[in-house]
Amino acid sequence: MLKISIVTPDGELYNETVDQIVVSASNNGDYGILTDHVPIISTIDTGYIKLEQKDLVYYVVIINGVVENHHNKVTVIAQDAFIGDSEKDAMENLMDIRKSRIEENRKRNVELAKAEKELLKQIKQ
Repeated sequence: MLKISIVTPDGELYNETVDQIVVSASNNGDYGILTDHVPIISTIDTGYIKLEQKDLVYYVVIINGVVENHHNKVTVIAQDAFIGDSEKDAMENLMDIRKSRIEENRKRNVELAKAEKELLKQIKQ
């Protein structure tokens, strides 16, 4: 059994025990991690981690992450991640979240520009 913890800047996304893990990254290819696997550290630029727990299978899409395995404890630190029933489902949900964040940031930037303009106008008076 493997203990896996997946963490993003928003907090811990997943913390469970699983039977095996498959890591798929566009920069490092695919590899599996089983119980008593040799220690390993690798990066994931864009990819996913397949978590297998008895009959259940979950996919966690990872954007810019690091995977470390040491003594059956797997730690994943990622810039962004989302869990789904399939790789496609997880990626679609993650992209939806990222689009909404971009739109929210765009609105904040517009509000900030308006506030700066108003402040400069008041300073000149």
